[in-house]
Amino acid sequence: MRINRVGLLAAGMVAVSAAAVRVVAQVPATTVQQDFDAAAALDSKGDHAVSLAAWEKLEARTKPGSRSRGIVLIRKAPTLFALDRADEAVRAAQAGLALLPASDPTLSEDRTRAYLVIGQVATDTLDYAGAVIAFQKAEAGAVAVPDKLGAMLSLVAVQTFVDPAAAAATLGRSDAVIKATKLDKAVTASFARQRTLLLLNTGDIPGARSSALQAVRLLGGMESKMISTTDAAARSDAAIAYLLGGDADEARRYMAYTGAGRMVKGSFDPAAEMRSPDCGGDAELKPKDVAVVEFTIAPDGSIAQAKPVYAAGGGKVALEFARAVKGWSWPAEKVQAIPAFYRYNVRVEMRCSTAFERPSISDGLDGEFEQWLESRGVVVPAKPVGALAAALAVQRAELATAMTGSPTSMRTLAAIYRLASNPTVSREERAALYAQGLPIATANTAPASARLTFDLPARINAVADVWKPGAYERILAPMLSEPVYANDPQARAAIRLMMVDGAVARSRKSANNDYSIVVLRQVADDKALNPNDPLRVGALIRIASIEERNGQIDAARATFASSGLTANQCAIMDAPPKLVSTPGAEAFPMEALRWGFEGWTQVQYDVGADGTVVNQRALLSYPPFIFSEAGTKFFGNAKFAKTYRPDGGLGCGATTQRVSFKIPQ
Repeated sequence: MRINRVGLLAAGMVAVSAAAVRVVAQVPATTVQQDFDAAAALDSKGDHAVSLAAWEKLEARTKPGSRSRGIVLIRKAPTLFALDRADEAVRAAQAGLALLPASDPTLSEDRTRAYLVIGQVATDTLDYAGAVIAFQKAEAGAVAVPDKLGAMLSLVAVQTFVDPAAAAATLGRSDAVIKATKLDKAVTASFARQRTLLLLNTGDIPGARSSALQAVRLLGGMESKMISTTDAAARSDAAIAYLLGGDADEARRYMAYTGAGRMVKGSFDPAAEMRSPDCGGDAELKPKDVAVVEFTIAPDGSIAQAKPVYAAGGGKVALEFARAVKGWSWPAEKVQAIPAFYRYNVRVEMRCSTAFERPSISDGLDGEFEQWLESRGVVVPAKPVGALAAALAVQRAELATAMTGSPTSMRTLAAIYRLASNPTVSREERAALYAQGLPIATANTAPASARLTFDLPARINAVADVWKPGAYERILAPMLSEPVYANDPQARAAIRLMMVDGAVARSRKSANNDYSIVVLRQVADDKALNPNDPLRVGALIRIASIEERNGQIDAARATFASSGLTANQCAIMDAPPKLVSTPGAEAFPMEALRWGFEGWTQVQYDVGADGTVVNQRALLSYPPFIFSEAGTKFFGNAKFAKTYRPDGGLGCGATTQRVSFKIPQ
């Protein structure tokens, strides 16, 4: 399922005119113009399958390579996206753009529509760097004010997490347009909301609070009891701003008026399917990182959309948490019990889990590649520190200089590697860069593991929507049959681990376990790998994690022990400390009770040898921030039986438990 969210089309801000497609017909039953009008009318009714058939019928009637064919392809693109065919939507929009004469000003609306679709696909698949490029082109080419504002609003939403300084500049341009234009209050409120999120994520809390309150006022204030999802989001923005500013009472008041934690029927139960990402990984998540992610649950239980709202840790952290949410899902029958209003724009507070923290596979491959470069006397450009967007110009300049000397030199390869690894590079450019570097690495007899640094991301980034179930397996499995990788223990192990991680991140927590165990065992049991090889250890950690989730505690304990690591996780100890006492009803925060909040929090903590709870952290909380402190205090006041440890250290660590806060009926 796709929610209608193609740029500002969903907000009613892009004028959709049935621009005439003038083609000489050969006396069929209907003219091309009539078919165009009919297809446009079907678009407005929301029957995407029927609409697509109409556009494809019209496409067949237009001349290949013609201007008319280009217009039809662009109009077909959002319909493909609505049908969950993201890659086809991007291809249609790009093919259509290639057929539109750049010098024809009458086609500006169609060009803008195409870039909006491309940008929205990139946004939906969390390629925010790619979305920035598309929305910039949409803004640059837009002539009508609604088109330009629509592109700006979409642009600032993604720039906030890629290049905050550029987002501020975009808001400055939009302010000038808004000042000269009479707009509906809801449109002005949309820009105020985006300014709020930018200021929240750049640490200007007073400014964020001011713009959040402006958005709430523009949407009608706090008086109305009948609210939309937009009203709820604006009030939630204000709640976060108040909370980060230290005013918990006002934060709870605004959160109370979102409707979160007050469902009339059904309940938003995280069950076993919601999970925090592991600390570490490619995004280098740290236990102190925290984010708020907004998501929409489709009727079939999958995540229709996920996007970051706020993160303490930067845009890279924010997007990684959103990627974790994108892999959540629930059985459809459970979702049906949740009122539709509460499935849209749900917000949850998140932190990473330390239970099975593991290093990044990509980091290991990159290390192998850099060592190989250094062995060939090549200096690897330094990894940028700080503003990644600012480093982009320097990295592009280094690549241009290297290619001027020789487009296939080792210096060029090193420059490609550093530029491609910058998170502010779009998915499409990243795929092209890695594809450009692979033959250079191959020609210079790079070892298999070093080639993977280019080959793996080149194949993965060539696909727009890798979130579809089975996508990772389809992309990577053929590599296991290629001799260069099949005959290299580290390479084949890395490919298998990537396949499992991709499959697990894009499926229900309870799904794919059997498949994952089989693939991971192929790594763990590979005799060509040393017992302490990081890839083998990584496979064993993943197996133990799956076994622990399945309730196979003995198996998880044995698997973890075979990794050579110390298994002090409470969940897999043979005799974990027993819980002696917990708080009672007094643990329910009185402020939440007064406002009628219900919710839950998932807490992770360690147990000291003396039975006290330490290092407690809220991993997941709904509504955001309302029960986080209460949940951590609940376990902070719990007591476990004492555990003997010769070194006096932890009794066990990384226990994860959920606390539900319910008001008696």
